[in-house]
Amino acid sequence: MVEPDTIKLLRECDAGIRMGVKSIRDVLDDVKDGRMKEMLEKCKDRHEVLQGEINKLLLEYHDEGKEPNVMAQGMSWIKTNVKLAMDDSDATIAELMTDGCDMGIKSLSRYLNEYEAADDKAKKIAKKLIDLENDLCSGLREYL
Repeated sequence: MVEPDTIKLLRECDAGIRMGVKSIRDVLDDVKDGRMKEMLEKCKDRHEVLQGEINKLLLEYHDEGKEPNVMAQGMSWIKTNVKLAMDDSDATIAELMTDGCDMGIKSLSRYLNEYEAADDKAKKIAKKLIDLENDLCSGLREYL
């Protein structure tokens, strides 16, 4: 049945976007390089636009979306704050962000395979999110 897989995939995309946007917000004030800051802000904005699309689709299915895993959020917050306390350079921020992008790409790819009966709209959104993560990761490599 298509609908359950569609909802599950959209919910995972929603949780991933929430995690990504929060992670970007957590580091934005520490970014020193103007181009890097602009790159992160644009990425955050694109994530938020995509989140709007996801929320609209989830509403059609009478679903409220999904919050990121509390443990994952906590571990991310600890890792970010400990690393930045030791070294608050743009290279550290780039490393944290690329690690997060890599985890997001792996998770979303796994969910695309797991929820193969999801409809094309949901799959397209997941692939668009993977592309956003890949683009950010590529852009941040020059700061590593």
